[in-house]
Amino acid sequence: MDNTLVNAKTLSGFRDRLPKESAAKSRILNVVSKVFLSYGFMPIETPHLEYAETLIKQGSHEIQKEMYRFKDHGNRDVALRFDLTVPLARFIVQHRHELEMPFKRYAIGNVFRGERAQKGRYREFTQCDFDFIGSSSLSCDAEILQVIYSSLTALNLQEFSIWLNHREILNGIFEHFGLQDNIDSGLRIIDKLDKIGIDSVKLELQKELSISVQMAEEICSIITIKQNNHYEDFFKEIAYLKNYNESLKRGLESLESMLHILHDLEFDISVCRVNFSIARGLGYYTGIVYETTLNRLKSIGSVCSGGRYDNLTQSFSKEQLSGVGASIGIDRLMVGLLELGLLEQRGTMARALIIPLHQDYLPFAHKVGETLRQSNIRAEVYPDITKIKKSLNYANTKGHEFSLIIGEEEFKTKTITVKNMTSGMQRENISLLQVLQIIKQN
Repeated sequence: MDNTLVNAKTLSGFRDRLPKESAAKSRILNVVSKVFLSYGFMPIETPHLEYAETLIKQGSHEIQKEMYRFKDHGNRDVALRFDLTVPLARFIVQHRHELEMPFKRYAIGNVFRGERAQKGRYREFTQCDFDFIGSSSLSCDAEILQVIYSSLTALNLQEFSIWLNHREILNGIFEHFGLQDNIDSGLRIIDKLDKIGIDSVKLELQKELSISVQMAEEICSIITIKQNNHYEDFFKEIAYLKNYNESLKRGLESLESMLHILHDLEFDISVCRVNFSIARGLGYYTGIVYETTLNRLKSIGSVCSGGRYDNLTQSFSKEQLSGVGASIGIDRLMVGLLELGLLEQRGTMARALIIPLHQDYLPFAHKVGETLRQSNIRAEVYPDITKIKKSLNYANTKGHEFSLIIGEEEFKTKTITVKNMTSGMQRENISLLQVLQIIKQN
């Protein structure tokens, strides 16, 4: 028997979450899940592990390099999912006759990419997706933006921007310069703009597309067009681009029509702004694409991104099922919320800690806990009989709002002392009914 101790460590790019962070994450997911359900999106689940062929065809060259791919015990070629959208395509085709179209789903789960780990970016991370499948209506695109807006405002975020573009605009730009055969390479380069800067983008365009310095500069002068005013004024200013070709015309008209849908809603339309450099590196996007950034923390990148994909199921079926959706990057969003002071980190999800001061009071303590939970008040019973200072310190450390102390010597066994751990308010020798009233009023 080998008694050598194993060094306790995690792989680079992977991490543990302590209770405070996990509890905060759970609260975020509860908030956004309620938003999804309010719009009629229903939850589904797909496996972490898929046949490699399921994932490879839809992943970009960069994504394919980052995939965790291996042979399983049955010598099958498998891979860990790199997002939740490609497995959705497989799911839709496999369960096509069990689903009503259009189909609205959300899914929350971990995905894996072997990319360089950095702040807010890990090799295992949680995505929170919501998608509309089976309709090509701009109504769906507009609703996805509503869900993004509703989710972030529900998390008390106010200063954010949803940057919009359209793949047909980007296709039209490359067509205009006679580069229609190099669109995929061009999009991959443009998608790196925020990482490498405009000068490096120009150099890569010249090198990889074999174009002149002047053409690279002309392309970059268009892809750096960004909306800074009301959308109606912006589209008037860039109307000349519609004359370049049909692709540009269709893309611009689609964006404008979608923003018209949002205009009359209780939706701050100013958060949606057009940015021609938004490319989205994944190859399956065909229409409107978007990325959401926090205005005060642009350096952490997009916290919610997505777009329309008209051909996602083509790898699995001849039936064309158009879709549109977005994904909230929970890990990156948590970094942003924490830095902005909007992430409450408590070590417990419970509101009340019940503290019995004698072994004989444990049955009543558990009855108190059960009664509180039946009244939708989360409660925890302190298991050890110890000094009151130690148990109150535990309540403070874990962030309990109330401590319920049972068994003070001068009081009867079935009376309770309730202490508000924030204000210091204390009521002694009261009934369980009075305890319930106090907690519910606070």
